[in-house]
Amino acid sequence: MKGIVGTRKACSTPTMAIEGPLVPRNVTTVLSLDDVRLAGRTVLYRVDVNSPLDPATGAFLDDSRLRSTLDTLSDLSDSKVVIMGHQSRPGKNDFTDMAGHCDRLSRLIGQKIRFVEDICGDAAIEAIEEMQPGDKVFINNVRMHPEEYGENKVKVEDEPTSEIVTRLSLVADAYVTDAFGAAHRNSPTLTGFTEEVPCIAGRLMNKEIRSLSLAVNDPPRPYVAILGGAKCDDSLRVALNLIGREIVDSIVMVGVVGNLMLWADGHDIGSTNKESIKAMMGDDFQSTWKMAKELIEGHSELLFLPRDVAIEIDEKRFQMELVDLPTDHPIYDIGIETLQDLRILLNSANCILWNGPASYFEKPEFAFGTIEILNMCAEATGVTIVGGGHTSALVNQRGFAGEFSHNSTGGGSALGMLSGDPMPVIDSLSKSNDKFRPLLEALGLDEEE
Repeated sequence: MKGIVGTRKACSTPTMAIEGPLVPRNVTTVLSLDDVRLAGRTVLYRVDVNSPLDPATGAFLDDSRLRSTLDTLSDLSDSKVVIMGHQSRPGKNDFTDMAGHCDRLSRLIGQKIRFVEDICGDAAIEAIEEMQPGDKVFINNVRMHPEEYGENKVKVEDEPTSEIVTRLSLVADAYVTDAFGAAHRNSPTLTGFTEEVPCIAGRLMNKEIRSLSLAVNDPPRPYVAILGGAKCDDSLRVALNLIGREIVDSIVMVGVVGNLMLWADGHDIGSTNKESIKAMMGDDFQSTWKMAKELIEGHSELLFLPRDVAIEIDEKRFQMELVDLPTDHPIYDIGIETLQDLRILLNSANCILWNGPASYFEKPEFAFGTIEILNMCAEATGVTIVGGGHTSALVNQRGFAGEFSHNSTGGGSALGMLSGDPMPVIDSLSKSNDKFRPLLEALGLDEEE
């Protein structure tokens, strides 16, 4: 353990990518790469590089998750790095080995990474023991191991004694994770090493923890949350969590969730739109409707709902005022007046959280509202945080990633954190910090040399 601690005083919180004195309170305390010295050490590096693949050729359609590991890999350039990841899950067409991921990552970093067609068996252990500082190996899809995923997946309490953890921890000095996209899950390679070796947040995980902690704990005010898309239950859980924490000044509802909230607010959006929402929600409709009514009846002063909408008639866009509802035509976007009022609100915000499109943006006629919000957020002077999923993909596709303070790589994990749900991987990092940081400090290795 002596060889892995850093020479700087251990920080209570990892470094954030947002500039300025914006250090959120109540951030989960974890070990970061700034706290440790891993040169020459064997490091298990858990990544989430689950990527969209062409169903016909298996070629990568998007390698952004692989690219998101580059900063951490650069910091680990003098370590012996064992890369662990998964692709899809058993039974899916894109469930593959990691040979292609290994090849693509090798080209991205300009260094040959050895692919090992094993996970924790003798072949993997032998390959790890043969490594020299600077070497990297990519073990196979961890979900090919029955302990990691499926009917025989080990229970949470049995993860530390699983074959994966038992065998790999014997040949490792530390565990580093950037698997934020899976941070809401448990498995041996995600949460099993908590007490076996020091568990450390990689650069990507650091940014996610700090930025999303800012959004749910201590955002600069005024704070505006824009919640859209079709996952109404997720958006409403985020809204209720932010309101319950008393940290948000305005919650903007757009997209399908905006249509639902208009309906809950007493506007007749028409049978076509009502039935569409019910069909999307399925068995979750009643519980979601209850949350919508709770927001309308108890927190209407915080809500910004659409002032007007855009409907589709014969594949063309038409504006419609709320007073002209109901309509038998689908509502696919917010209107011009809504966007004008929203611009004023966002211009005065010191922090903006955006999760979920404002429209059916796959249809060119109805991309307007979502693109305008993208432009407004990019032009904003305050902190801007994108909550992952389709919104994050849109920001990347449009080349706007550099215009935002933080663009989350997590979909379900980002929503879970924003909703206040348990985050097993982050909890694991915190518990490992509690165990190993005092031991490192007791050795006097947290002081300047």
